[in-house]
Amino acid sequence: MSPLDSNENKGATGAAKFVTSTIGNTIGGLGATVGGVVGAGGRGLGQTVTGATGSAGKPVGDALESLGNGVENGAKS
Repeated sequence: MSPLDSNENKGATGAAKFVTSTIGNTIGGLGATVGGVVGAGGRGLGQTVTGATGSAGKPVGDALESLGNGVENGAKS
């Protein structure tokens, strides 16, 4: 008998485990995707600010890039 054949994975309990696992995996995937999009957007915005303002705006551009990286890294963990 394999672990999947146990009584714990049959009927309503098995169905509930499947649904909660699927929902959890979906939410985790969406969180990582959103984090990646926000991170890339923050980096792009920071680079745009730096490029448009030169050295005067570099601190602001760098801060926006760091914020984007932090959001992306947080979503991955």
